[in-house]
Amino acid sequence: MSLVGLKNKANDYPSKLSGGEQQRIAIARALVNQPLLLIADEPTGNLDPVISEEIMELFNHINHMGTTIIMVTHNKELVNSMHKRVVSIEDGLIVNDVKKGGYDIHV
Repeated sequence: MSLVGLKNKANDYPSKLSGGEQQRIAIARALVNQPLLLIADEPTGNLDPVISEEIMELFNHINHMGTTIIMVTHNKELVNSMHKRVVSIEDGLIVNDVKKGGYDIHV
């Protein structure tokens, strides 16, 4: 809970947490066993831009701690701001794989 900045919310019910707080709690639960891989499906889909950026900074921190993160998103701005590996898949086939890429599909 400390890693995601919500140690003070440990005893709160989910209904009392904001969407961003709920998302960070979900990330904390996923990290309990210190996984080598974290898969995130649209982790910022229902969040405002400021909270989305905070979640991405958290993922970056988690990645620097040694956890590989595979994330699916349609948020072009977030993808482009991260400068991480981007693999684009269309109809089940990899159509683009750029080591420090952005959200730019060339088919």
